[in-house]
Amino acid sequence: MRSEAGNLFHGMEQKNREFIVKKRIDLIILGCGARGNCYSAFAAEHPDRVRVVAVADPRDDQRNMLGDRHGVPEEKRFRSWTDAMKLPKFADAVAVCTQDDMHEGPAVAAAERSYHILLEKPMAPTEAACRRIAESVRKSGVRFAVCHVLRYTQQTRKIRELIASGVIGEIVSIQRLESVGYWHQAHSFVRGNWRNESESSCMLLAKCCHDVDWICYIMNAKCRSVSSFGALKHFRRGNQPRGAAERCLECPAQIEEKCPYSALKIYLRDRLEKGQTLWPVNILTHDTSREGVLRALAAGPYGRCVYACDNDVVDHQVVNFQFEGNRTASLTMTAFGECGRKTTIFGTRGSIYADENTLSVFDFLTDRTEVIDLNAPSGTLPASGHGGGDGGIMDAFLTAVSGGDVSGILSGVDETLASHLVVFAAERSRLTNRVMELSD
Repeated sequence: MRSEAGNLFHGMEQKNREFIVKKRIDLIILGCGARGNCYSAFAAEHPDRVRVVAVADPRDDQRNMLGDRHGVPEEKRFRSWTDAMKLPKFADAVAVCTQDDMHEGPAVAAAERSYHILLEKPMAPTEAACRRIAESVRKSGVRFAVCHVLRYTQQTRKIRELIASGVIGEIVSIQRLESVGYWHQAHSFVRGNWRNESESSCMLLAKCCHDVDWICYIMNAKCRSVSSFGALKHFRRGNQPRGAAERCLECPAQIEEKCPYSALKIYLRDRLEKGQTLWPVNILTHDTSREGVLRALAAGPYGRCVYACDNDVVDHQVVNFQFEGNRTASLTMTAFGECGRKTTIFGTRGSIYADENTLSVFDFLTDRTEVIDLNAPSGTLPASGHGGGDGGIMDAFLTAVSGGDVSGILSGVDETLASHLVVFAAERSRLTNRVMELSD
């Protein structure tokens, strides 16, 4: 659906970026979990652009699995990011993919050692930590990008193109739904790593900093104030069915089979028995045989009853935004639906509706709707997760590091800090039941 001028510009942009790329980048992966594996996979697909030269993770199996995949020598497989940062600089860049509350240390250390930095979102779980990272990056002058991958998707690029064309006039408001998904909430935010604020961060930061950042990016204006409401309503001990066990494997069949959050349903019946062994099944165990998964459910955190976990993050939240120019936005995050984001952008001359697969552009003047298929091949982004966003940010970051062209980095230190401050203000609003003003 790109215009001829748009195609010509994109072609010129691609040629220029190919010309700028001058050398292969040596990359250190700090944190060998799902995101570390995601970004390192780009090296396997594009060995001419990047190679993984070191890995760090306290878990032997995770560290060695990723190290083996990329041929990392034993002496460059570290149990801690601190061990990697003790050595004289031996690579071009680092990808910080540790847990949320472990971002500040490696990011600051990498900046001080002049490593270029790809930092998994969120930047850090506190405003003070985010500001320290930002200060270190600015002082060092390194290339820096936070993995707000939704800025890099085909969908976002097309929406920005449509808005710039004037087809919907001036944006008046944005309505965003982040339907986490009932099973994803149970997996990641009730049983998993992001279930408890003291071990990670608040839900709005852990999951929806993507969405807050995206709203700010599309609105392209300063957010002046926010308000927010939300709570942990359902995944609590008081809602556990009478007679239910602490683990799904031990639960009476008449209760387990009627529970939509059952680990047996989510991991075995809905996935493993249908031949699906990748995420989220492979998060439980590397042995994705039926026996391996059953062992993990019997002993590990993912086999717990969702009403008997140590989770405290919210399972639903709404945020209202006031932007300069009397423009508004709203974000709804809920566990109680299918996975997927849905967005409507309301303009003075039309509107855009977006889901995971299509854009629908309604023109007030003609009363016609144009439907754009986002699954159609476009050639604009490397194939990857998050609608091309994972590959998109790797492409932009590596181009910046190898050739100095930073124009492709859309989530640098200033943009990221600004949208994170909106998140922190929204969470303060939820906790204090007050409208929060944001200063310049």
